[in-house]
Amino acid sequence: MKLTVAEKVIKNHIVSGDMIEKKEISLRIDQTLTQDSTGTMAYLQLEAMGVDRVKTKKSLAYIDHGMLQAGPENADDHLFIQTVAKKHGIYFSKPGNGICHQVHLERFAVPGETLLGSDSHTPTAGGIGMLAIGAGGLDVAIAMAGGEYYINMPKIVGVELKGELNPAVSAKDIILEVLRRCGVKGGLGRIFEYWGEGVKTLSVPERATITNMGAELGATTSIFPSDERTHEFLKLQGREKDYKEILADEGAHHSENIVIDLNELVPLAACPHSPDSVVPVTELENKKINQVAIGSCTNSSYEDLMKVARILKGKTVAEHVSLVISPGSKQVLNMLAENGSLADLIDAGARILESGCGPCIGMGQAPNTDAVSLRTFNRNFKGRSGTVSANVYLVSPEVAAVSALAGYVADPRNQVPDLNIPMPDNFLVNDNLIIEPAAVSEEVEVIKGPNIKEFPLGKELKDNINGKVLIKVEDDITTDHIMPSTAKLLPYRSNIPYLSDYCLTPCDENFPKRAKENGGGFVVAGENYGQGSSREHAALVPLYLGVRAVLAKSFARIHRQNLINNGIIPLIFDDKADYTTIGLLDELEIADIDEQINNNQLTVKNLSKNVEYKFNIDITERQREMLKMGGLLNFIKKQNRDKLAQGVK
Repeated sequence: MKLTVAEKVIKNHIVSGDMIEKKEISLRIDQTLTQDSTGTMAYLQLEAMGVDRVKTKKSLAYIDHGMLQAGPENADDHLFIQTVAKKHGIYFSKPGNGICHQVHLERFAVPGETLLGSDSHTPTAGGIGMLAIGAGGLDVAIAMAGGEYYINMPKIVGVELKGELNPAVSAKDIILEVLRRCGVKGGLGRIFEYWGEGVKTLSVPERATITNMGAELGATTSIFPSDERTHEFLKLQGREKDYKEILADEGAHHSENIVIDLNELVPLAACPHSPDSVVPVTELENKKINQVAIGSCTNSSYEDLMKVARILKGKTVAEHVSLVISPGSKQVLNMLAENGSLADLIDAGARILESGCGPCIGMGQAPNTDAVSLRTFNRNFKGRSGTVSANVYLVSPEVAAVSALAGYVADPRNQVPDLNIPMPDNFLVNDNLIIEPAAVSEEVEVIKGPNIKEFPLGKELKDNINGKVLIKVEDDITTDHIMPSTAKLLPYRSNIPYLSDYCLTPCDENFPKRAKENGGGFVVAGENYGQGSSREHAALVPLYLGVRAVLAKSFARIHRQNLINNGIIPLIFDDKADYTTIGLLDELEIADIDEQINNNQLTVKNLSKNVEYKFNIDITERQREMLKMGGLLNFIKKQNRDKLAQGVK
């Protein structure tokens, strides 16, 4: 059988199941990563499983989200993560070391291995030939404990790259073109695998830009082959021993195919408020801008920022524009400082931020009211920047830099110097902000600040579920809508009761009050419910508020799994027209649920309107048992009890 790159990695890691599209498989996980926004819960869940040391080849905990320390909450969580990591065999990346995906690509990603991360942009490591998948924190905790990761075998979409990019057209434009063609739902149940002559023209950081933003397609992951360009990158990082060539077999089959001629690509931009609302930059020329933000896990590499420095050198940012730059890692920042490029950025008027996520997650640098903000980031959902009225456009570093100078959206072609940035002889390697775990776990005390509260656990299913429709929302509701993660709220990520007062408030400010007054109930939603960030809080907080089922036209992959993991039933309208007939505060009932859930279709009664609806659930036997038990953690605990009982016998 001729295999693609993705299929080769899956074959080498498959524990159960067969590589048949849509059939459930389980994978052995080599590495895990967490960041502080999602990591606190993941490590609380790991503790709850009673695991002494992680079972993976390598697990890492990064601090890159909650960098603003206006009170003790963020610092307390950082201390908890550092101590729990040291105790349980996890490497800890201190604040300032960089964004998890950039640092992981530089220092830890290994071609041909599997990576599970509690961040939706974990597929960044696919740029180096790793099968890297974003998941909820509980799935990552299970992997750290030695458990497999379960998915339905994805379709493999072959993206053939022909030719070579023209000057001032970038890797960002490649993924924006894929998003323009496929949309934010086009990757559901799919792996995007890049191949063709154009692949060899792209460096590993450029490939990582593409795989990073592949998350916006809703894809399981994206992957490039591991080839001579991969070898070159690892050698420069002093990690040549990690190199392994992984190429697709000649004639390997792709379920779907996309062809992109790089010679024909032009600079592109994603318009407000969706990453797939893509147009040529020429359609936006002369639009006045107020802010430019360069960085994020998408475009903060050495290569990216060297191009920006070359464009800005000797010039000055327009007087009405605020330019902020976030280097992706300490390595990148150090190298810019050493070669003088950092001075070029500062001289031009750029404000240099910490090596962290910062503005991308609304953690500082919110634009002014009604601002136009150009960002090299991966998401431009309404309000994510911290300013609801702002219009955020996603662009390449080249477009961002020339526009910052012009004061309006500008096409970088024919406006910039030679942007062929040669790789350095070696990358600067200094891992002094990576803290190794303790050799003896018992010697480490785990420190928990007062803001860290217990997380809610789902309850076993009852025979009947009754409740009111607590909210009805439209299509493409993101996890930012469900559980906002602003600069004000992110410090409380480990305090579910506090966060509950803000759940779904961007959609309806009365939702938390209504949920509490009615003792929980149902959420009704449109297409692609839960797109965006992998944050498990978007399931944990509704669980705390008593939500037992979400009725939607369709779900984003990670959020659907997070709902199941936490004992919330994800139901899909059999007839999408039924969505229009359900109203706010309608009384719904799911009767005989224990029996109904054994089928792939359930009946939900609308007692207020005296009608019935059919819903599809499409879950595996394992997921069915998880829901019956009230979620994955309860399921695992029962398995452990059963094993112990068998051992006693």
